[in-house]
Amino acid sequence: MILESAITCPKCAMVKTETMPTDACRFFYQCTGCGTMLRPKPGDCCVFCSYGSVPCPPVQAAGSGNTPSCRTG
Repeated sequence: MILESAITCPKCAMVKTETMPTDACRFFYQCTGCGTMLRPKPGDCCVFCSYGSVPCPPVQAAGSGNTPSCRTG
């Protein structure tokens, strides 16, 4: 399982690598470049699934058949 994901801000294109929590989805993320508060896109469970280079651990686990996906649609 990959625990680091590079989040790219859709407003200023700032990229920052963050460590993802393994037991929860992260709903909010404030860009360190422009201060924009990122929220998941419709159908995604967290900011990593919407703006990250790697989906969150619960979605990764779902892809391997270990746990249900946290994606909502």
